[in-house]
Amino acid sequence: MTTILDAPPAGPPVVRRPTGGVPPPLRPTGGDDGGERDPEPRRPLIDNARLATIFLIAAEIMLFAGLVSAFFVLRFGAAVWPPPLQPRLPIAVTGLNTVVLLASSVAVAAAVRALSRGPVSHVIARLRIAAALGATFLVVQGYEWVRLIGFGLTASSGAYGGTFYTLIGAHAVHVIGALVWLAIAVAYVRSGRFRPESSGGLRACALYWHFVVGLWPILYVSVYLL
Repeated sequence: MTTILDAPPAGPPVVRRPTGGVPPPLRPTGGDDGGERDPEPRRPLIDNARLATIFLIAAEIMLFAGLVSAFFVLRFGAAVWPPPLQPRLPIAVTGLNTVVLLASSVAVAAAVRALSRGPVSHVIARLRIAAALGATFLVVQGYEWVRLIGFGLTASSGAYGGTFYTLIGAHAVHVIGALVWLAIAVAYVRSGRFRPESSGGLRACALYWHFVVGLWPILYVSVYLL
């Protein structure tokens, strides 16, 4: 008599663990079996504009760290500082000017907040206030420079004059660059290129402005007060 054996069931064999259990099914990897199973794109933690600005600020920090370190080497290596017969720096006026520059940073922060809360005119008004305060800071610094040069303090007046104009001049150049960037930001806000959903450029400008403003008190204390 012929015995007919039952055929094995179709399909892939089931792999069992040594303990007898069946492993759980593999999670979907987002292949071509359906668009609804594809992984959703992740939103970057920080936009490219602010990331590039952070790298720029890191380079600027190294630059000013080197300048300030060189200033302290000359400052504490000198027998008398400032040297005799050299004019003294205007501490009081520059202190008030420091407050003006700090106020500009407050105005820039208010402009960034207004971009998502108020009309565009409020953003532009706050940016213009910040630019006016920054320009006032530069004008006052320039006026003090003219007076110091008239009193005989020049870049060729030894280490005292050379380090002063190098450090303070380098910061003034950065303030000018930040003002140019701020003017471009005002134009972009007016044209509608900076909106609440695409405000990376404005936030990058604000980040750089805060850096330039925050750098000044360090220079003021180091050069004018110590």
